[in-house]
Amino acid sequence: MQDKLPLAIVSDIACPWCFIGRARLETALERYGLTERFAITWLPYELNPEMPAEGMDRNEYLESKFGPGKRKEIEIRLSEAALESGVTFNWAKVTRSVNTRMAHMLVAAASTVQRGGDMTAALFKAYWQDGRDIGDIEILVQIAVEQGFDEQAARDELANDELRETVIGLEDHARKVGVTGVPFFIIDSKLAVSGAQPPDVWAQVFQQVFAARAPQEPQF
Repeated sequence: MQDKLPLAIVSDIACPWCFIGRARLETALERYGLTERFAITWLPYELNPEMPAEGMDRNEYLESKFGPGKRKEIEIRLSEAALESGVTFNWAKVTRSVNTRMAHMLVAAASTVQRGGDMTAALFKAYWQDGRDIGDIEILVQIAVEQGFDEQAARDELANDELRETVIGLEDHARKVGVTGVPFFIIDSKLAVSGAQPPDVWAQVFQQVFAARAPQEPQF
């Protein structure tokens, strides 16, 4: 049996393109029969590390970042890309921009038992489709319980200063190595891919990865 190749995904739950990028990657892996070929890990990145812990009104945030009247234009463009990727956004429910530090802590905790991908998927859905405030500790505990985790264990992890520092350290490392936007993918610890790339681009990436490992690997 072949060893799985590492595929690290640097992302932020509050990044809509990360939601789209995850779907596009999964589509590509399924399309080319590579779902079991990669060992995926999720790494934290906060697009808005200065976001207040309680978050802020999403209209206010978008206007401060992109200017007045830009929200509808942004949402239309994202909806079009999402539709092509098989995901949806429920803009009417996404009323707050959130601080995602604790959400990343929850993903990191789930990753210790190989459930980081499941937790990430649950958080994306909770925020972008259900409009839940994933910056709120009670909401995060609910999501953890829904994913089969013990409630008190989830509370303990979200209050774990060592875990918090680990997440901050991973975010700092990503910035130090040049990650300036997400999603950002690191394949086989060598090849970097930036952005929510469509499946046909991933096909080219996979070919490059396997060609670089030849003759150990069969050609894709």
